[in-house]
Amino acid sequence: MRRIGLALLVMAVSPAWTHSANAAVRPRYGGTLRVAIQAAPLSIDPNDSVQANSVSLQSVSRLIFETLVVIDEHGEPQPWLASSWQAEPGNQRWQFSIPRGVTFSDGSPLTPDTVAASLRSANPKWKIFPAADAVMIECEVADPFLPAELAQTRYGIAKRDQPLRGTGPFAIKEWSPGKKLILIARDDYWSGRAFVDSVEIELGKAARDQMIALDVGKLDLSEVSPETASVANDRRIERSLPVQWVGLVFAPAEARLREALGLSIDRATINNVLLRGSGEVTGSFLPEWMSGYSFLFPVSRNLDRARQLTSETRASGAWSLSFDSSDPLLRLIAERIVLNAKDAGLSLQLSNASSADITLVRLMPASTEPHIALGNLLARLGFPAPTFENASPSALYAAEKAALESQRVLPLFHLRSTVALGAALRDLQQTDSGVWRLDNVWLWAGTP
Repeated sequence: MRRIGLALLVMAVSPAWTHSANAAVRPRYGGTLRVAIQAAPLSIDPNDSVQANSVSLQSVSRLIFETLVVIDEHGEPQPWLASSWQAEPGNQRWQFSIPRGVTFSDGSPLTPDTVAASLRSANPKWKIFPAADAVMIECEVADPFLPAELAQTRYGIAKRDQPLRGTGPFAIKEWSPGKKLILIARDDYWSGRAFVDSVEIELGKAARDQMIALDVGKLDLSEVSPETASVANDRRIERSLPVQWVGLVFAPAEARLREALGLSIDRATINNVLLRGSGEVTGSFLPEWMSGYSFLFPVSRNLDRARQLTSETRASGAWSLSFDSSDPLLRLIAERIVLNAKDAGLSLQLSNASSADITLVRLMPASTEPHIALGNLLARLGFPAPTFENASPSALYAAEKAALESQRVLPLFHLRSTVALGAALRDLQQTDSGVWRLDNVWLWAGTP
């Protein structure tokens, strides 16, 4: 994990991976890993936009599809399917070398042509040219962060003639959209066979139902949502760093009332009570561990000031507040925000309308590389692409500061991703963002 910052920032280091306490035991091959997730995708194409906002879907996708580049524990791009890369002067045209010996799950080889076809589907704006042993990518503008961008799940290399095929350690055995996905380990995987024989993934299973199935031994891995955290305390738990961004997006132009709402929200109580301490209060887009400067955007509740601003500005009726109705956590937060706003004299009403005055959103950054993460978050929030003068921490800070000063958004929290482990599961690793490394796990056959 990389922590960057301005000259005045204190450097800190935290572990990039969370290891099971049983890592010293010799792993064994065999068995079926049983997983359940709340998401119920209708597509497993890595280019499906739904995957970008789900830790669990990204984790599953990476078992089947691989990227040219991966991000290491220091936040730096490293070769994976691409053996190397280089940029021409100006960082607008890049060449990625494609090695021999990698195959898709149907036995066909990975070639520059198949890589080019997959990347064109993921990003039609790029001009992509296959060569003898490489792929050339020409961007519309200079992009010094292109290798890190290619590490995103959406750029997983896929053969899209049915059925979908990838180069990952598992192949698709059975796919029932929105219901179930069964994967089998590939004996011919180029980087070595996975320990488990297969992975069975139940889709669309509620968090509480997952916990019950884990307790009776029907699951090896389940998601833990903050609202169910109180019943998971006596289980084996793994938590990521705080990374999921939760905030408000505004349509109204009245800056003083937006400021009043921000001062009225009791972030600390929401985090400690509703979220069970699963997040961190924030005033920024990027979490502190990723940028190193989040503390430069402090937040605090000031109800007296909020009331003063409300009294000085005439509000034109109640504001509507919408959120994803399928996300129970956002509903809890939204209901508390309405109560907090009322304390400041502001009137908010929950709404399902797509054109609401305010929208509460939860977004998962597409990368742990901070420039890519910031650009991705801003794009999904409707901001223009940020301009970085260079790759320095100060340029990153300036771009984030400019976006926050627009007052179009109000950051609230960065949330952790939490999972509960069954008695047999060993050696689960998570990236900083919480993505599960299921290709490395194994199942204990003895008495827990």
